[in-house]
Amino acid sequence: MEKIPRKIGMISLGCAKNLVDAEIMLGGAREEGFEITSDPEDADVLVVNTCGFIDSAKQESVDAILESDRIRGLRLRPGQKLVVSGCMAQRFSTELIRELPEVDAFIGLDQVADAGKIFRRVLDEEGGVLNLVTPKSRYIPDYSTPRFRLTPRHSAYVKIAEGCNHPCSFCVIPQMRGRHRSRTPDSIVREIRQLVADGVKELNLISQDTTYYGMDLWEQKAGPRQPVDSARGTSLIQLLDEIADIGGDFWVRLLYTHPAHWSDELIAAIVRNPKVARYVDIPLQHIHPEMLKTMRRETSREHIEDLIARLRAGIPGLGLRTTFIVGFPGETEEYFDSLLEFIEATKFERLGVFHYSQEDGSRAAKMDGQVPVRVRNRRHREAMKLQQKIALETASAMTGRTLKVLVEQPNIGRTEHDAPEVDCRVILTEPCEPGKFVRAEVIGSQVYDLVASPKEK
Repeated sequence: MEKIPRKIGMISLGCAKNLVDAEIMLGGAREEGFEITSDPEDADVLVVNTCGFIDSAKQESVDAILESDRIRGLRLRPGQKLVVSGCMAQRFSTELIRELPEVDAFIGLDQVADAGKIFRRVLDEEGGVLNLVTPKSRYIPDYSTPRFRLTPRHSAYVKIAEGCNHPCSFCVIPQMRGRHRSRTPDSIVREIRQLVADGVKELNLISQDTTYYGMDLWEQKAGPRQPVDSARGTSLIQLLDEIADIGGDFWVRLLYTHPAHWSDELIAAIVRNPKVARYVDIPLQHIHPEMLKTMRRETSREHIEDLIARLRAGIPGLGLRTTFIVGFPGETEEYFDSLLEFIEATKFERLGVFHYSQEDGSRAAKMDGQVPVRVRNRRHREAMKLQQKIALETASAMTGRTLKVLVEQPNIGRTEHDAPEVDCRVILTEPCEPGKFVRAEVIGSQVYDLVASPKEK
Protein backbone atom coordinates (compact mmCIF):
# COMPACT_ATOMS: atom_id res chain seq x y z
CA MET A 1 0.00 0.00 0.00
CA GLU A 2 1.45 3.34 -1.07
CA LYS A 3 2.30 5.67 1.81
CA ILE A 4 0.29 8.91 1.82
CA PRO A 5 2.67 11.93 1.79
CA ARG A 6 2.59 14.26 4.76
CA LYS A 7 1.54 17.86 4.03
CA ILE A 8 3.11 21.21 4.89
CA GLY A 9 1.14 24.44 5.20
CA MET A 10 2.68 27.90 5.50
CA ILE A 11 1.44 31.25 6.79
CA SER A 12 4.17 33.76 5.90
CA LEU A 13 4.08 37.28 7.34
CA GLY A 14 6.28 40.34 6.95
CA CYS A 15 8.59 41.50 4.19
CA ALA A 16 9.80 40.01 0.92
CA LYS A 17 13.01 38.85 2.60
CA ASN A 18 10.94 36.76 4.98
CA LEU A 19 8.95 35.45 2.02
CA VAL A 20 12.13 34.11 0.41
CA ASP A 21 12.90 32.28 3.66
CA ALA A 22 9.41 30.77 3.51
CA GLU A 23 10.02 29.62 -0.07
CA ILE A 24 13.29 27.97 0.97
CA MET A 25 11.60 26.14 3.85
CA LEU A 26 8.89 24.85 1.54
CA GLY A 27 11.47 23.87 -1.07
CA GLY A 28 13.32 21.83 1.55
CA ALA A 29 10.05 20.25 2.69
CA ARG A 30 9.24 19.17 -0.85
CA GLU A 31 12.73 17.66 -1.21
CA GLU A 32 11.90 15.60 1.89
CA GLY A 33 8.78 14.25 0.23
CA PHE A 34 6.18 16.54 1.78
CA GLU A 35 3.28 17.88 -0.23
CA ILE A 36 2.62 21.62 -0.11
CA THR A 37 -0.92 22.64 0.76
CA SER A 38 -2.45 26.11 0.65
CA ASP A 39 -5.08 25.03 3.22
CA PRO A 40 -3.71 25.37 6.77
CA GLU A 41 -6.40 23.03 8.06
CA ASP A 42 -5.13 20.27 5.74
CA ALA A 43 -1.50 20.40 6.90
CA ASP A 44 0.27 17.81 9.05
CA VAL A 45 2.79 20.54 9.89
CA LEU A 46 1.64 24.16 9.87
CA VAL A 47 4.41 26.77 9.84
CA VAL A 48 3.83 30.37 10.89
CA ASN A 49 6.73 32.37 9.46
CA THR A 50 6.77 35.44 11.68
CA CYS A 51 7.87 39.06 11.44
CA GLY A 52 9.47 40.69 14.47
CA PHE A 53 10.34 44.12 13.11
CA ILE A 54 7.73 46.35 14.80
CA ASP A 55 5.12 45.87 17.51
CA SER A 56 2.17 45.63 15.12
CA ALA A 57 3.97 42.94 13.10
CA LYS A 58 4.78 40.98 16.25
CA GLN A 59 1.16 41.17 17.36
CA GLU A 60 0.02 40.00 13.93
CA SER A 61 2.42 37.05 14.26
CA VAL A 62 1.15 36.13 17.73
CA ASP A 63 -2.46 36.39 16.54
CA ALA A 64 -1.69 34.08 13.60
CA ILE A 65 -0.09 31.52 15.95
CA LEU A 66 -3.05 31.56 18.35
CA GLU A 67 -5.59 31.35 15.52
CA SER A 68 -3.69 28.41 14.01
CA ASP A 69 -3.80 26.64 17.35
CA ARG A 70 -7.53 27.40 17.71
CA ILE A 71 -8.25 25.80 14.35
CA ARG A 72 -6.03 22.85 15.30
CA GLY A 73 -8.13 22.47 18.44
CA LEU A 74 -11.14 21.73 16.26
CA ARG A 75 -9.38 18.47 15.36
CA LEU A 76 -9.76 19.05 11.64
CA ARG A 77 -6.30 17.52 11.25
CA PRO A 78 -5.59 15.25 14.24
CA GLY A 79 -1.97 15.37 15.38
CA GLN A 80 -1.16 18.54 13.43
CA LYS A 81 2.13 20.10 14.53
CA LEU A 82 2.60 23.87 14.84
CA VAL A 83 6.03 25.33 14.00
CA VAL A 84 7.04 28.97 14.40
CA SER A 85 9.87 30.39 12.28
CA GLY A 86 11.09 33.78 11.10
CA CYS A 87 12.39 36.93 12.76
CA MET A 88 10.20 36.82 15.86
CA ALA A 89 11.25 33.22 16.54
CA GLN A 90 14.89 34.14 15.95
CA ARG A 91 14.77 36.96 18.46
CA PHE A 92 12.32 35.83 21.13
CA SER A 93 12.19 32.01 21.08
CA THR A 94 13.26 31.65 24.71
CA GLU A 95 10.44 33.93 25.89
CA LEU A 96 7.93 32.51 23.41
CA ILE A 97 8.41 28.97 24.69
CA ARG A 98 6.99 30.13 28.02
CA GLU A 99 4.28 32.35 26.55
CA LEU A 100 3.11 30.09 23.71
CA PRO A 101 3.05 26.50 24.96
CA GLU A 102 0.79 25.73 22.00
CA VAL A 103 3.83 25.69 19.69
CA ASP A 104 5.61 22.39 19.00
CA ALA A 105 8.87 23.82 17.63
CA PHE A 106 10.71 27.08 17.04
CA ILE A 107 13.24 27.37 14.23
CA GLY A 108 15.47 30.33 13.45
CA LEU A 109 16.90 31.94 10.36
CA ASP A 110 19.85 29.54 10.18
CA GLN A 111 17.52 26.54 10.07
CA VAL A 112 15.52 27.46 6.95
CA ALA A 113 17.61 25.30 4.60
CA ASP A 114 17.20 22.28 6.89
CA ALA A 115 13.48 22.84 7.45
CA GLY A 116 12.38 19.70 5.59
CA LYS A 117 14.41 17.44 7.89
CA ILE A 118 13.26 19.45 10.91
CA PHE A 119 9.60 18.99 9.97
CA ARG A 120 10.18 15.22 9.87
CA ARG A 121 11.72 15.40 13.32
CA VAL A 122 8.83 17.47 14.66
CA LEU A 123 6.34 14.86 13.46
CA ASP A 124 8.29 12.12 15.24
CA GLU A 125 8.57 13.99 18.55
CA GLU A 126 6.18 13.06 21.32
CA GLY A 127 5.54 15.92 23.71
CA GLY A 128 7.79 18.83 24.65
CA VAL A 129 8.81 21.87 22.66
CA LEU A 130 11.78 21.92 20.31
CA ASN A 131 13.79 25.14 20.32
CA LEU A 132 16.24 24.85 17.43
CA VAL A 133 17.06 28.56 17.15
CA THR A 134 20.78 29.35 17.13
CA PRO A 135 22.14 32.84 17.92
CA LYS A 136 23.98 35.15 15.52
CA SER A 137 22.48 34.16 12.20
CA ARG A 138 25.04 33.39 9.49
CA TYR A 139 23.03 31.58 6.81
CA ILE A 140 22.69 32.81 3.25
CA PRO A 141 20.97 30.94 0.37
CA ASP A 142 22.66 29.70 -2.78
CA TYR A 143 21.34 29.26 -6.32
CA SER A 144 21.10 25.52 -5.74
CA THR A 145 18.97 25.89 -2.61
CA PRO A 146 15.54 24.31 -3.32
CA ARG A 147 12.68 26.81 -3.36
CA PHE A 148 8.94 26.59 -3.73
CA ARG A 149 7.96 30.03 -5.02
CA LEU A 150 4.97 31.74 -3.46
CA THR A 151 4.92 34.66 -5.90
CA PRO A 152 3.08 34.70 -9.25
CA ARG A 153 4.86 32.82 -12.01
CA HIS A 154 6.00 36.02 -13.72
CA SER A 155 7.57 37.75 -10.68
CA ALA A 156 10.23 36.66 -8.19
CA TYR A 157 12.36 37.99 -5.36
CA VAL A 158 16.10 37.29 -5.45
CA LYS A 159 17.88 37.73 -2.14
CA ILE A 160 21.39 38.92 -3.00
CA ALA A 161 22.62 39.39 0.56
CA GLU A 162 21.58 38.88 4.16
CA GLY A 163 22.10 40.84 7.37
CA CYS A 164 22.97 44.49 7.92
CA ASN A 165 25.89 46.55 9.25
CA HIS A 166 24.06 49.83 9.79
CA PRO A 167 23.54 51.18 13.34
CA CYS A 168 20.09 52.79 12.82
CA SER A 169 18.77 53.54 16.30
CA PHE A 170 15.18 52.49 15.51
CA CYS A 171 16.08 49.09 14.08
CA VAL A 172 16.89 45.66 15.54
CA ILE A 173 17.40 43.80 12.26
CA PRO A 174 21.19 43.38 12.79
CA GLN A 175 20.37 41.69 16.11
CA MET A 176 18.09 39.23 14.33
CA ARG A 177 19.75 38.67 10.96
CA GLY A 178 23.39 39.31 11.76
CA ARG A 179 26.01 41.28 9.87
CA HIS A 180 25.87 41.87 6.12
CA ARG A 181 26.98 38.93 3.99
CA SER A 182 26.75 38.86 0.21
CA ARG A 183 26.15 35.96 -2.12
CA THR A 184 28.64 35.52 -4.93
CA PRO A 185 27.72 37.06 -8.29
CA ASP A 186 27.90 33.60 -9.89
CA SER A 187 25.30 32.23 -7.47
CA ILE A 188 22.91 35.11 -8.15
CA VAL A 189 23.35 35.06 -11.93
CA ARG A 190 22.74 31.31 -12.04
CA GLU A 191 19.53 31.74 -10.07
CA ILE A 192 18.35 34.56 -12.34
CA ARG A 193 19.10 32.55 -15.49
CA GLN A 194 16.95 29.71 -14.18
CA LEU A 195 14.12 32.05 -13.17
CA VAL A 196 14.12 33.72 -16.60
CA ALA A 197 14.11 30.29 -18.25
CA ASP A 198 11.06 29.47 -16.11
CA GLY A 199 9.20 32.48 -17.50
CA VAL A 200 9.85 35.12 -14.84
CA LYS A 201 9.50 38.65 -16.23
CA GLU A 202 10.35 40.63 -13.11
CA LEU A 203 13.29 40.04 -10.78
CA ASN A 204 13.25 42.05 -7.57
CA LEU A 205 16.72 42.21 -6.02
CA ILE A 206 16.42 42.38 -2.24
CA SER A 207 18.55 42.48 0.89
CA GLN A 208 18.64 44.67 3.99
CA ASP A 209 20.96 47.05 2.10
CA THR A 210 21.13 46.27 -1.61
CA THR A 211 23.67 48.99 -2.44
CA TYR A 212 26.15 47.49 0.05
CA TYR A 213 26.13 44.29 -1.99
CA GLY A 214 29.62 42.84 -2.55
CA MET A 215 31.51 45.33 -0.39
CA ASP A 216 32.01 42.71 2.30
CA LEU A 217 33.48 40.34 -0.30
CA TRP A 218 35.89 43.02 -1.47
CA GLU A 219 36.84 43.83 2.13
CA GLN A 220 37.69 40.16 2.68
CA LYS A 221 40.09 40.26 -0.28
CA ALA A 222 41.56 43.71 0.36
CA GLY A 223 41.90 43.34 4.12
CA PRO A 224 40.04 45.14 6.90
CA ARG A 225 42.22 48.25 6.82
CA GLN A 226 42.20 48.81 3.09
CA PRO A 227 39.74 51.27 1.49
CA VAL A 228 36.82 49.66 -0.32
CA ASP A 229 36.60 50.55 -4.02
CA SER A 230 33.33 49.07 -5.21
CA ALA A 231 34.15 49.84 -8.84
CA ARG A 232 37.15 47.47 -8.64
CA GLY A 233 35.74 44.69 -6.49
CA THR A 234 32.57 42.64 -6.38
CA SER A 235 29.71 45.12 -6.32
CA LEU A 236 26.18 45.82 -7.40
CA ILE A 237 27.70 47.45 -10.49
CA GLN A 238 29.41 44.22 -11.51
CA LEU A 239 26.27 42.23 -10.75
CA LEU A 240 24.06 44.45 -12.94
CA ASP A 241 26.57 44.21 -15.78
CA GLU A 242 26.52 40.41 -15.57
CA ILE A 243 22.72 40.33 -15.47
CA ALA A 244 22.69 42.47 -18.63
CA ASP A 245 24.22 39.56 -20.53
CA ILE A 246 21.30 37.24 -19.73
CA GLY A 247 18.96 36.86 -22.70
CA GLY A 248 15.24 37.45 -22.49
CA ASP A 249 12.72 40.21 -21.91
CA PHE A 250 12.56 40.97 -18.19
CA TRP A 251 12.90 43.71 -15.59
CA VAL A 252 15.41 43.85 -12.76
CA ARG A 253 14.23 46.02 -9.87
CA LEU A 254 16.40 47.41 -7.06
CA LEU A 255 14.72 47.37 -3.66
CA TYR A 256 16.02 48.49 -0.24
CA THR A 257 18.95 50.66 -1.34
CA HIS A 258 20.67 52.81 1.29
CA PRO A 259 21.52 56.45 0.46
CA ALA A 260 25.01 56.12 1.92
CA HIS A 261 26.29 53.73 -0.76
CA TRP A 262 25.17 55.22 -4.06
CA SER A 263 27.80 56.32 -6.58
CA ASP A 264 27.92 57.88 -10.02
CA GLU A 265 29.31 54.55 -11.29
CA LEU A 266 26.19 52.75 -10.07
CA ILE A 267 23.95 55.34 -11.71
CA ALA A 268 25.86 54.82 -14.97
CA ALA A 269 25.49 51.03 -14.65
CA ILE A 270 21.70 51.42 -14.42
CA VAL A 271 21.57 53.72 -17.43
CA ARG A 272 23.61 51.38 -19.67
CA ASN A 273 21.51 48.35 -18.73
CA PRO A 274 18.02 48.50 -20.31
CA LYS A 275 16.90 45.51 -18.25
CA VAL A 276 17.11 47.53 -15.01
CA ALA A 277 13.80 49.17 -14.21
CA ARG A 278 14.00 52.95 -13.95
CA TYR A 279 12.90 52.66 -10.35
CA VAL A 280 14.88 53.23 -7.21
CA ASP A 281 13.66 52.29 -3.74
CA ILE A 282 15.71 54.34 -1.29
CA PRO A 283 14.28 54.54 2.26
CA LEU A 284 15.34 57.91 3.69
CA GLN A 285 13.41 57.82 7.02
CA HIS A 286 13.67 61.60 7.60
CA ILE A 287 15.31 64.75 6.30
CA HIS A 288 15.84 67.06 9.26
CA PRO A 289 19.53 67.00 10.30
CA GLU A 290 18.74 66.42 13.98
CA MET A 291 16.47 63.49 13.14
CA LEU A 292 19.02 61.93 10.80
CA LYS A 293 21.63 62.25 13.53
CA THR A 294 19.38 60.79 16.22
CA MET A 295 18.31 57.97 13.90
CA ARG A 296 22.01 57.28 13.18
CA ARG A 297 21.36 57.23 9.45
CA GLU A 298 24.99 57.95 8.42
CA THR A 299 23.84 60.56 5.88
CA SER A 300 23.19 64.30 5.95
CA ARG A 301 20.42 66.37 4.40
CA GLU A 302 22.95 67.80 1.94
CA HIS A 303 24.03 64.32 0.88
CA ILE A 304 20.41 63.22 0.36
CA GLU A 305 19.43 66.28 -1.67
CA ASP A 306 22.55 65.98 -3.82
CA LEU A 307 21.94 62.27 -4.38
CA ILE A 308 18.33 62.81 -5.46
CA ALA A 309 19.45 65.51 -7.90
CA ARG A 310 22.12 63.18 -9.34
CA LEU A 311 19.70 60.27 -9.61
CA ARG A 312 17.07 62.27 -11.45
CA ALA A 313 19.58 63.98 -13.71
CA GLY A 314 21.45 60.76 -14.43
CA ILE A 315 18.58 58.29 -14.99
CA PRO A 316 15.99 59.49 -17.52
CA GLY A 317 12.44 58.48 -16.66
CA LEU A 318 13.30 57.56 -13.07
CA GLY A 319 10.61 56.80 -10.52
CA LEU A 320 11.80 57.36 -6.95
CA ARG A 321 10.26 55.52 -4.01
CA THR A 322 11.06 56.29 -0.39
CA THR A 323 9.72 55.78 3.11
CA PHE A 324 9.71 58.07 6.13
CA ILE A 325 9.17 57.56 9.85
CA VAL A 326 7.05 60.11 11.71
CA GLY A 327 6.84 60.49 15.47
CA PHE A 328 10.42 59.43 16.14
CA PRO A 329 11.68 60.40 19.62
CA GLY A 330 12.55 64.08 19.69
CA GLU A 331 10.64 64.94 16.52
CA THR A 332 9.23 68.42 17.12
CA GLU A 333 6.60 70.17 15.06
CA GLU A 334 9.43 72.14 13.46
CA TYR A 335 11.24 68.96 12.44
CA PHE A 336 8.02 67.42 11.12
CA ASP A 337 7.21 70.57 9.13
CA SER A 338 10.65 70.40 7.52
CA LEU A 339 9.82 66.84 6.43
CA LEU A 340 6.53 67.97 4.88
CA GLU A 341 8.32 70.79 3.07
CA PHE A 342 10.86 68.31 1.71
CA ILE A 343 8.13 65.94 0.50
CA GLU A 344 6.32 68.83 -1.18
CA ALA A 345 9.48 70.08 -2.89
CA THR A 346 10.85 66.69 -3.96
CA LYS A 347 7.59 65.12 -5.19
CA PHE A 348 8.53 61.47 -4.90
CA GLU A 349 6.73 59.31 -7.43
CA ARG A 350 6.09 56.70 -4.74
CA LEU A 351 6.15 57.27 -0.98
CA GLY A 352 5.21 55.42 2.20
CA VAL A 353 4.99 56.74 5.76
CA PHE A 354 5.33 54.69 8.94
CA HIS A 355 4.48 55.56 12.52
CA TYR A 356 7.49 55.20 14.80
CA SER A 357 7.34 51.94 16.77
CA GLN A 358 9.17 51.77 20.11
CA GLU A 359 11.11 48.53 19.70
CA ASP A 360 12.53 46.75 22.73
CA GLY A 361 16.27 46.37 22.33
CA SER A 362 16.69 49.38 20.04
CA ARG A 363 18.57 52.51 21.07
CA ALA A 364 15.56 54.64 20.22
CA ALA A 365 13.33 52.79 22.68
CA LYS A 366 15.35 54.24 25.57
CA MET A 367 15.48 57.80 24.25
CA ASP A 368 13.83 60.75 25.91
CA GLY A 369 11.19 62.68 24.00
CA GLN A 370 8.93 59.77 23.02
CA VAL A 371 6.12 61.24 20.91
CA PRO A 372 2.52 60.49 22.02
CA VAL A 373 0.61 58.02 19.84
CA ARG A 374 -2.08 60.57 18.97
CA VAL A 375 0.61 62.95 17.67
CA ARG A 376 2.23 60.18 15.63
CA ASN A 377 -1.16 59.33 14.12
CA ARG A 378 -1.88 62.94 13.23
CA ARG A 379 1.49 63.40 11.58
CA HIS A 380 1.00 60.20 9.62
CA ARG A 381 -2.36 61.46 8.32
CA GLU A 382 -0.89 64.83 7.35
CA ALA A 383 2.06 63.31 5.50
CA MET A 384 -0.11 60.84 3.60
CA LYS A 385 -2.65 63.55 2.71
CA LEU A 386 0.18 65.57 1.18
CA GLN A 387 1.50 62.56 -0.73
CA GLN A 388 -1.97 61.76 -2.02
CA LYS A 389 -2.10 65.21 -3.59
CA ILE A 390 1.34 64.68 -5.16
CA ALA A 391 0.35 61.21 -6.37
CA LEU A 392 -2.77 62.60 -8.04
CA GLU A 393 -0.68 65.22 -9.84
CA THR A 394 1.89 62.60 -10.86
CA ALA A 395 -0.74 60.19 -12.18
CA SER A 396 -2.66 62.93 -14.03
CA ALA A 397 0.52 63.98 -15.83
CA MET A 398 0.83 60.48 -17.31
CA THR A 399 -2.32 60.81 -19.43
CA GLY A 400 -1.56 60.29 -23.11
CA ARG A 401 1.67 58.39 -22.55
CA THR A 402 2.17 54.82 -23.76
CA LEU A 403 3.82 52.61 -21.17
CA LYS A 404 5.19 49.10 -20.93
CA VAL A 405 2.96 47.21 -18.49
CA LEU A 406 3.49 43.85 -16.83
CA VAL A 407 0.07 42.17 -16.64
CA GLU A 408 -0.72 40.76 -13.17
CA GLN A 409 -4.37 39.86 -13.69
CA PRO A 410 -6.45 40.13 -16.87
CA ASN A 411 -7.37 43.76 -16.14
CA ILE A 412 -4.57 44.73 -13.72
CA GLY A 413 -0.92 45.48 -14.42
CA ARG A 414 2.10 47.40 -13.16
CA THR A 415 4.65 49.73 -14.75
CA GLU A 416 8.37 49.67 -14.09
CA HIS A 417 7.71 52.36 -11.45
CA ASP A 418 5.55 49.98 -9.42
CA ALA A 419 6.97 47.24 -7.21
CA PRO A 420 4.68 44.34 -6.29
CA GLU A 421 2.43 44.71 -3.24
CA VAL A 422 3.57 48.22 -2.25
CA ASP A 423 3.04 50.52 -5.23
CA CYS A 424 0.37 51.55 -7.70
CA ARG A 425 -1.47 49.57 -10.36
CA VAL A 426 -2.52 50.04 -13.96
CA ILE A 427 -6.20 49.30 -14.56
CA LEU A 428 -6.50 47.92 -18.09
CA THR A 429 -9.65 48.67 -20.07
CA GLU A 430 -9.43 45.33 -21.89
CA PRO A 431 -8.30 41.95 -20.53
CA CYS A 432 -4.76 40.83 -21.32
CA GLU A 433 -2.81 37.64 -20.64
CA PRO A 434 -1.27 37.62 -17.13
CA GLY A 435 2.50 37.31 -17.02
CA LYS A 436 3.06 39.17 -20.30
CA PHE A 437 4.31 42.64 -21.16
CA VAL A 438 1.93 44.86 -23.13
CA ARG A 439 2.03 48.44 -24.38
CA ALA A 440 -0.85 50.51 -23.04
CA GLU A 441 -1.89 54.15 -23.46
CA VAL A 442 -2.82 55.99 -20.26
CA ILE A 443 -6.29 57.50 -20.60
CA GLY A 444 -6.91 58.56 -17.01
CA SER A 445 -6.15 57.96 -13.35
CA GLN A 446 -7.77 57.12 -10.02
CA VAL A 447 -5.60 59.05 -7.52
CA TYR A 448 -2.75 56.51 -7.24
CA ASP A 449 -3.66 54.11 -10.06
CA LEU A 450 -3.54 54.66 -13.80
CA VAL A 451 -6.23 53.68 -16.28
CA ALA A 452 -4.81 52.52 -19.61
CA SER A 453 -5.96 51.09 -22.92
CA PRO A 454 -3.85 48.21 -24.28
CA LYS A 455 -2.31 48.95 -27.68
CA GLU A 456 -1.35 45.31 -28.14
CA LYS A 457 -2.12 41.99 -26.43
